[in-house]
Amino acid sequence: MAHLELALSEVLTLADDVPPCPRGLGDWGSTVRDAEEPCLLIDARTTVSAISASGCAVLGLGSPAQVIGRPLLAGGLRLLDFTASRCDLTEQEVDKIPPLLALSSGRLARGLLRVCRGNGADRDRTLDAISTPVLRRGEVAGSLTFLAEV
Repeated sequence: MAHLELALSEVLTLADDVPPCPRGLGDWGSTVRDAEEPCLLIDARTTVSAISASGCAVLGLGSPAQVIGRPLLAGGLRLLDFTASRCDLTEQEVDKIPPLLALSSGRLARGLLRVCRGNGADRDRTLDAISTPVLRRGEVAGSLTFLAEV
């Protein structure tokens, strides 16, 4: 026998101190900022619109306040290839990382990222990234990415 539940709740209202998400990304900004999961929201120009605190931690970035409003790749994010020499990704390879590929293709994108997080023996992390485009009136307005350490 099928089981169906229905829950009604109050309309979500944002606090006055929460900056609004850029036009076209709707309520995703507040959802990402408040998420416990590592996640990231960028707009169509690749500017970070929102990032969770745990997203900053797994990417080796500072606090969300230091990252929001800056281009994704200008905020201290260092992407490496998977070779033993640990070289920085080329521009062509960077264009294929899931958050950017979801923007350019308008489709779901998934892949592994190797990020360098500071100076230490255990500074490199491999992350599984799943990105989906965020659409507004049928056009790609940004991408939403969920991250998980592998």
